[in-house]
Amino acid sequence: MLRETTPFGEAAEALLARIAAIAQPARYAAGSRIYSPDDPAEDLFVVVSGRVEHVMSPELRAREALKRVARGGVFGWTGLLLGQNRRLATVSATEPTDVLRINTEALLGLLASEPLEGGRVLERFTSMIQREFTVPALLAKVRRVSGPLTEEMSSLSLTMYRLSLWLRSPRPYLMVIGFALFLGFWYLAVEVWKLPRFREMPGLTSVVKEWFSPSPTYGLSIYTAEYYQHILVSIWRVTKAFCLATVLGVSFGLLLGWSRSFKEYVFPLFEMLRPIPILAWVPLAIVMFIATESAVVYLAFLASFFATALNTMLGVQSIDESYLRAATCLGANRRQVFRHVIIPGALPFIFTGLQISVGVSWFSLVAAEMVSGQYGLGYVINTSYMMVRYPTIIIGMATLGIVGYITSALVRIAGDYLMEWRVRELALADR
Repeated sequence: MLRETTPFGEAAEALLARIAAIAQPARYAAGSRIYSPDDPAEDLFVVVSGRVEHVMSPELRAREALKRVARGGVFGWTGLLLGQNRRLATVSATEPTDVLRINTEALLGLLASEPLEGGRVLERFTSMIQREFTVPALLAKVRRVSGPLTEEMSSLSLTMYRLSLWLRSPRPYLMVIGFALFLGFWYLAVEVWKLPRFREMPGLTSVVKEWFSPSPTYGLSIYTAEYYQHILVSIWRVTKAFCLATVLGVSFGLLLGWSRSFKEYVFPLFEMLRPIPILAWVPLAIVMFIATESAVVYLAFLASFFATALNTMLGVQSIDESYLRAATCLGANRRQVFRHVIIPGALPFIFTGLQISVGVSWFSLVAAEMVSGQYGLGYVINTSYMMVRYPTIIIGMATLGIVGYITSALVRIAGDYLMEWRVRELALADR
């Protein structure tokens, strides 16, 4: 019976079965009153057989105050409206009528337990109320389900919901096992088995002792101010390079994807320059930029720019052509199509590119600091190798990995705030 109704007709079989389980059959004789205005709106009704007469209250200002509801019709939906807990209509059976009574709060609880399907059911309720009962859109505002994925949910809540899904999944525990296996192999290979390939490497215990020592042998640990100076200098360089690459790379990529003539002129040169390694640019960077700091930022920017621009271009090209035609048919000009279709449609690819970009910025920065830097984590790694401070090399590498991971996570969080619809889609897919 539920399958014949407008709101429930397209719901999943499992959800329909749960709704059917809370539905109670009821029978009304011809001429009997089912409810009146101001009665508590505790249930909604599905007509199984017979017919009822549904008369709206004048204050609802419905275009058609009288509606006759037959088999498959749904009425008594006032309890689903925002801020309404009293009836807004008079309903009477015009002939012997069988109905299903469904408690409104119990129904909302079921819909909240399956937010994707539940949200669609409530959207269909909204359409039915406006179309079949001709209630003005301003009044026909259906309540949202109270589950974790409502449209009113904040970006932070969506992020936390994804985090809770992640914590409930086996992934974090597998991650811990992965780290344990890596560290265990390192310890055994260097300090226990003393394999030939690892005989010159610092052991796990020596690196940990040096990293967390108040008086480090080689002068660098979490207790020394110089350690944090190197981190801050590298972060500041990456920030400048990444921001510059984001502004120029996204703009350049949008033009490459949007304008065919621009792409034909520029893309061959772009593809020729993109494979050139960062180290090959070092001499030119030193020649072009008198200041060492500018040369380091430029080298970190370069690889990041190529990654951002390429992913942005692919994002524009991935947009379905039908969206562009639909916007044009609806009267959008070229600028409006670019703003409202191209940019939002390319955002998932753009933020994928930005996550790659920030990682590329880090290893490009390290290469640049090894050659021409005076401070920074790359400088630490290079000078430690030259001065045979092997534990410090590992400390610099591990710090670089941790800081790089944090910056990538910040880019993902920024993407979550700008693309709530994408976060909701990933959360529903448990990803």
